[in-house]
Amino acid sequence: MKSTLLKMVAAVALTAATALAAQAQELKIGYVNSERILRETNLAKASEAKLQAEFSRREKNLLEQEGKLRAAAEKLDKDGPALTESERSRRQRELIEQDRDLQRKRREFNEDVAQRKNEELSSVIEKANKVIKQIYEQDKYDLIVQDAVHASARVDITKKVIDTLNAQK
Repeated sequence: MKSTLLKMVAAVALTAATALAAQAQELKIGYVNSERILRETNLAKASEAKLQAEFSRREKNLLEQEGKLRAAAEKLDKDGPALTESERSRRQRELIEQDRDLQRKRREFNEDVAQRKNEELSSVIEKANKVIKQIYEQDKYDLIVQDAVHASARVDITKKVIDTLNAQK
């Protein structure tokens, strides 16, 4: 009786394992590396160039202001001993005010760059997600995962997504 029960349990387990194995073989999974898409697609490269062109002049102006402020601080250090106390204090206040203004402009610049970068990346990601959905439907995937910790090259469809995005105009 005991051995018959064991044989039945083993048969059920074997049948279940066989069914699971067959089902697992039918499952089609894909993996997409978003970082590669944001780095390698023509769309992402064009967005980066657009941002560079948009903000290069402001960045150049900020660098020039930093250079002028540094030169003025060095001049004050050099001329300091020969200046009267009131003149030295006045120049120090001016430098402090200029430094605050420069820091404010730098902060605003960084915020503007970050906001525009997010806008551009959102556009790229939106288009990439449409392509991923298109591939999902065309190739009849059961699951497509983005940004997994580990994924086999066998399920990596990132290159296909990049090529499709690059082929679009």
